[in-house]
Amino acid sequence: MFAIVGYVNTLIEIYTYMLIAYVLLSWLPSAKESFIGEILGKLCEPYLSIFRRFIPPIAGVIDISPIVALIALRFVGQGIAAVLLFFIK
Repeated sequence: MFAIVGYVNTLIEIYTYMLIAYVLLSWLPSAKESFIGEILGKLCEPYLSIFRRFIPPIAGVIDISPIVALIALRFVGQGIAAVLLFFIK
């Protein structure tokens, strides 16, 4: 049963790295249209769009929604792990 918590933590960590890669690719316009950029866009953009609806860019340029999304992802991952560990014991 502890393996399930490990799998959940691993999936959260993989998605975190995918979000970071997607944000870094957004700095390079040509990289976002690449094959990997399109796949990451399809996987990350639905999650990021939730936060972009509520958090406007600072000065119209700096988008801090990915930072808030990463923090929220960490909290949700820790919450899921805590709930799973509660039911295991």
